[in-house]
Amino acid sequence: MLDDARRQNRLPTAPGVGYKPQHYAEILAQPGPVGWLEIHAENYMGDGGRPLAQLRHLSERFPISVHGVGLSIGGEASLDAEHLARLKHLVGWLNPASFSEHLAWSTHDSQFLNDLLPLPYTDATLARICDHIDQVQETVGRQMLLENPSSYLAFSESTWSEPDFLREAARRTGCGLLLDVNNVFVSATNLNYSPQAYIDAYPLDQVGEIHLGGHDEDQDDHGQPLLIDSHGRAVVDPVWALLDYVLDRSGPKPVLIEWDNDVPDWPTLRAEAERAQSALDRIPA
Repeated sequence: MLDDARRQNRLPTAPGVGYKPQHYAEILAQPGPVGWLEIHAENYMGDGGRPLAQLRHLSERFPISVHGVGLSIGGEASLDAEHLARLKHLVGWLNPASFSEHLAWSTHDSQFLNDLLPLPYTDATLARICDHIDQVQETVGRQMLLENPSSYLAFSESTWSEPDFLREAARRTGCGLLLDVNNVFVSATNLNYSPQAYIDAYPLDQVGEIHLGGHDEDQDDHGQPLLIDSHGRAVVDPVWALLDYVLDRSGPKPVLIEWDNDVPDWPTLRAEAERAQSALDRIPA
């Protein structure tokens, strides 16, 4: 359980974007409403070079959120000690405003799987997740935010709903939550439930950051809609509407635009941030 003294500073209640090196000069020259940046931790675990130099410069101008994708918080095995050490070093010198990881697993034995895979919501899974969160928070010396996954199937052995599972993980460990609104929409469509009902059950008071991203549309083997969380296109109108639903209930939160594949030019990404600012402007501070 993390003590209050080691909870990190909050991100500003402003739009952020996932940082891409091709946007470096334009972000500095014409940031628009962008008030913070997010990086993937695994891209900055090396020693020296231009990427780290640029990140140091950006961190003098913008609060930084570090988003991990490789810890395998939900994996059955122990967390990778070398990966944790590299993460500790990055967080130590960068001193980010936020650090987050996924409720998912991506390792089996010594193999790393290039995907974020779902897990059943059981008492045993919850205990393992909480042990791993405690280990991460003790190692890096700060609070972690845990992100809800995008789901393509449900496990019959699950005994917890996802919102209740996340709420209990936060209660036991002192972690915060990262609410990915696009993931909620994707999962609700794929598993045929109401995204608004999910939000109503979600512990919004624990949210330290919100993510938005694009998704691809497909069909399953029965011709039913199947959405794929791709981060490769603009946020669709129903996800923007779901963000409004969230903010009406949570109040203003830091809102990130994720666009990791088929990355657009800076004006296009900045326009998404401007739309996020408009959503925030609707909500009383």
